[in-house]
Amino acid sequence: MTAYVRPRWDRRRPARRAKEGRWAHTYAAIDLGTNNCRLLIARPTRTGFRVIDAFSRIVRLGEGVSESGRLGDEAIDRTIEALKICADKMRRRGVDRRRNVATDACRRAQNGATFLERVVNETGVALETISAEEEARLALNGCLPLIEKSTPHALVFDIGGGSTEVMLMDARKGGSDMTGWVSLPFGVVNLSERYGGGALSVATYDSMVAEVDKLLAPFCKKYQVSSMVRREEVQILGTSGTVTTLTGVHLGLPRYDRSLVDGAYLQFDDIRAMSDRLRAQDCVGRAANPRIGEERADLVVAGCAILEAICRRWPVGRLRVADRGLREGILHDLIRAADSEAKDRRGREEK
Repeated sequence: MTAYVRPRWDRRRPARRAKEGRWAHTYAAIDLGTNNCRLLIARPTRTGFRVIDAFSRIVRLGEGVSESGRLGDEAIDRTIEALKICADKMRRRGVDRRRNVATDACRRAQNGATFLERVVNETGVALETISAEEEARLALNGCLPLIEKSTPHALVFDIGGGSTEVMLMDARKGGSDMTGWVSLPFGVVNLSERYGGGALSVATYDSMVAEVDKLLAPFCKKYQVSSMVRREEVQILGTSGTVTTLTGVHLGLPRYDRSLVDGAYLQFDDIRAMSDRLRAQDCVGRAANPRIGEERADLVVAGCAILEAICRRWPVGRLRVADRGLREGILHDLIRAADSEAKDRRGREEK
């Protein structure tokens, strides 16, 4: 008897085991930084995840912390209101796996722990203050799909509100292991508070760049990054509001479009031209640009100075832009953990 062969049109994928591993959960990640409160909610796919809801608001939690050492009352109120929205979204989406992290502002503030207690009481959101090293690892983890294995080494940086993380990795090995990393105590909020957010002279702007470069120098020397650059062995990738904003400006987008920004390339010459133009403008002039707006008008030049310090020290010529980072890194971790738990459970059952 001839065996029945299912026709091509009737071939079906094997049914996956219901409610197992990654498939059993809905995931969320909150990144509460010095400047922004961001949320991603996702469901799993075979190769990663699909975002089903998102939220982002500029709250400036770290406003004034560099001077006072404390989170201000108005900043706390703004942040709690944003976190209430996050909590509501997670409830409505049925999130059951989450990681909510706070970064530089809560690490520095004397009243950071008190603030986190108030957040739990008023929103139900439990935040975890993570180290700068964990922040760097998660940002790198989120950017891995954009790193090219054809270039041996990758420098990945994340310009935040209160700090900037720079990570070095061996691109040939894959994974999120860092060859080295450094966290600079400069971000767009505290640097703009020190130097001002309005129009800046060339001399003042160059002072900002030099201050950042001074802290990059030991990292560069320790890992011999400049030698790698001279051998053309380094690619650079940036994840931050600074690089995504500049990409929108460069492309002349009438409104922000992630699909056109994430994975794009910026030439260093274009970065310098845009930075010089924005440096000379006042906040009103910058705010008139729809890619910048009022909320970022006083911060964007500080970000440009940090970015220019990186470009000057490591003149690769271009960088790749990532509209992804810490939150995506958290989601990848959560999904891998769910798969691992299911595998361990199956192993125990088989025994």
